[in-house]
Parts: sequence; C-alpha cells; structure tokens
Amino acid sequence: MTYDFDKITDRKNTFAIKYDLAERRGKPADTISLWVADMDFPTAPCILKALSERVEHGVFGYSLPDERYYTAVKNWFRTRHNFEVQDDWIVNTPGVVFAISAAIRAFTQKGDGVLIQKPVYYPFFNTINTLERHVVNNPLVMRNGHYEIDFDDFENKIVAEKVKLFIFCSPHNPGGRVWTRDELTSISEICIRHNVIVVSDEIHSDIVFGEKRHTVYASLSEAALQNSVICTSPSKTFNLAGLQFSNIFIANPVLRKAFCKEIQFTGYEEPNLMGIAAAVAAYSQGAEWFDQVKDYIWQNIVFAQKYIQEHCPKIKVVVPDGTYLLWLDFSAFGLSAEEIDDRILHKAKVWLDGGFMFGKEGAQFQRINCATPRSILEAALERICREF
Repeated sequence: MTYDFDKITDRKNTFAIKYDLAERRGKPADTISLWVADMDFPTAPCILKALSERVEHGVFGYSLPDERYYTAVKNWFRTRHNFEVQDDWIVNTPGVVFAISAAIRAFTQKGDGVLIQKPVYYPFFNTINTLERHVVNNPLVMRNGHYEIDFDDFENKIVAEKVKLFIFCSPHNPGGRVWTRDELTSISEICIRHNVIVVSDEIHSDIVFGEKRHTVYASLSEAALQNSVICTSPSKTFNLAGLQFSNIFIANPVLRKAFCKEIQFTGYEEPNLMGIAAAVAAYSQGAEWFDQVKDYIWQNIVFAQKYIQEHCPKIKVVVPDGTYLLWLDFSAFGLSAEEIDDRILHKAKVWLDGGFMFGKEGAQFQRINCATPRSILEAALERICREF
C-alpha cells in the first residue's frame, strides 16, 4: 500500500467526540473508543493539500461550489455507480441527517406516518419523533446471517398507517447489507403504488466489498428517480464528517423546490468553504487513497471475524456487504442489553454503540467501528473477548 493505515494518529484534544467526550459522558477515561462512525485515519493527501491551500490563502468568506465541484461529483457517481447526475439536481446541506430532517418537514405534516426499518441508524427515528411525526416500523428480519425485508409487512404498514415518507438506509447501518436490485425494485414498486416518497440515505454507498455492488435507488427507473431524494456525502468515504458538507440529489423539480424551501427556513445559504474544497479534491483526486483504505478496512473486518471465532465464538459476527461497521450478536450469552453494555464498557473498557440504540430489535447486538489501525482493533477485541 502507498499509505500507512497502521500508523496511530493521536486524536485526543482535537475536539473529537469519539475521544474527548468519554469522561464527560460518564465513560472510563481509559476506554478504547470504537463507537461513532468516523475513521481514525488522516484523510487523503490530496484533500490535505487542498485544505492547506485554502488556509494559506487566508480569506474565508462566503462561498458556493462552482463547475469544479459539479464536474467532480458527476464523474465520481458516473464511474463508481453508473449514475448520471445533473447539476441542478444537487442541493448542498451540512450533513445527511440535516437533509433527512428537511425532507420530513417538506413532505409530511405533524402526525403523518414515516416508515423506517429497525434496527437502523437511530437519528432516523429520533428526528421523526422530534418533528412530531409518527414512526412506523417495518422490522428487518435476520435470515441466514443477514437482514432481509419483510415486503408483506412493508406494504401492509404503509397502507394501515397511511405512510407518506420512507427513510431508507442503503447500504444498511448497522447491519451492513447492500441491497440487491431486485429488493430495491420491490421497494420502488410498493412506494410508487401508494404515493410514498423515498428518502434514501446512501452515505456509505462507496464502502462496498467484494463482488457486491451498490445500486443508487434513483437509478432503478424514471419513476424511482422522480419519487426520491438521494442523500450522499464524501464524509464516510474520505473521513470528512467534521467539514459538514453533503450532496443531496433531487431530480424531481417539485420535490426539490419543497426541499429547498425548508433549507431556506433554516437560514442555511452557503456551505462550508473547507467542505467545498475537500469535496472537489476528494472526488477528483482521491480515488487511489479511498481504494486502499477500503481494502485495509475489509482486511480489518476479516481479522475481527477470525479473532472472534478463535477467542469467543459465542459472539456471532454479521459479516457486512458494505460500511466499515461490524454488527456483533451477543444473544448466546442470555444477558440483557444493559448487562451487555455494562460488561463491554465498564469491564472490557471499550466504548461501542449498544444495539438497543438502533431499536429494540438490536438489543442483543453491539456495533463496532473497524476503520481504525489494526492494533487498536485487536486491543479492543482482546478486551471484549476476555470478558465474555
């Protein structure tokens, strides 16, 4: 590899919530933090160079993307995902959760049903509840070591609960599923049949392993394109979450107008200058770095699976198709969610995301972030396996 991902970068005292908030949040001071979904690797050198140039320039005024950004984004999604994006489809937001909140406000009213699929990224249902909409759950079903969709329940819930909006996690966080084209087509047919708008969170779309391929939901058909909001960002791909910059694709001009109106209500007019500069560099020059970091992460996942099998086989690993997140099943121990959390945090002294956060369906699980130097991952796994 050209890049050294084994090198440990000290992130303490850098305002990192992953490391600097442990004691403030009641965690042990000497905990290993592998909870929040960012990488422990410095981003690509081309991005660091672009940011350094902006710093050296010294002027940080109001900024907007220009043709360099649009060209880079379109080329990336064309070559990586066979998806053709048009300039006017793109709306920039500080993040995907921000965009999901705007979409809920734009396309639903208080009390309306918004469908999700637990266990799922918890800001989905937290945001729905905060905005006083009704959470409708189509629970995913664990079969043969991975999650599947119960399509009968999916459609029945839409009809019974008068669902107006579906927030879809693709690839799935925390389960790591990369949904097949057939699965996506079934979703699309049901949602179009019942006039349900789809907001597809595809923030992990680049991090897909082996022969698996991510399908952009909007690429399924013209009908799916016109009935969807596609949420993407360079943040997971290039470890840029702190720069607060996302690309939201909305082809339908009516949906886009309603979405942008909600953005305007927030007073958010110009995106982060550093986010723009980083995105341009990432999408135009960062491919080699990303391909290498993705390979390193996959090797971490393989390592973690083997380590757990050898040292604590009662922990079942849900091997992901994508994302750098590993979903660990502790159900064989007969412990409550609270007991699992306590043993991992206070005995093993490893800070993970407890599965109950993703819905009661995840109560026996824990989510661990594998985007870290292997020595850190190994130390965390050694602590966990020792306590179980």
